[in-house]
Amino acid sequence: METKLICPLGSECEGIKDNQAFRCRWYIALRGKDPQSEEMIDDWQCAMYWMPVLLVENAQTNRGQTQALESFRNEMVDGQKIFNALATESIRRKTLLKEEN
Repeated sequence: METKLICPLGSECEGIKDNQAFRCRWYIALRGKDPQSEEMIDDWQCAMYWMPVLLVENAQTNRGQTQALESFRNEMVDGQKIFNALATESIRRKTLLKEEN
């Protein structure tokens, strides 16, 4: 049995009628790498068709950004700890100097 995919909105992506070419605004070209298979994509499909692919790509991008942000946060925490130790030591030394005088 053959499976025929149809538009859930009841439309055609492209067509010719009365000597004019018609194309649905959601019929778009996507070029780049498939986020799951790493194969190159260069194809025209409905935007709704591309939604799962784009959602996977978005999730992968967000994971990468989250990891970078966490790394930056860890560096900032380490730097703040060093600053706090230096500030504490400076205050301690100033207090000792005042007590000696």
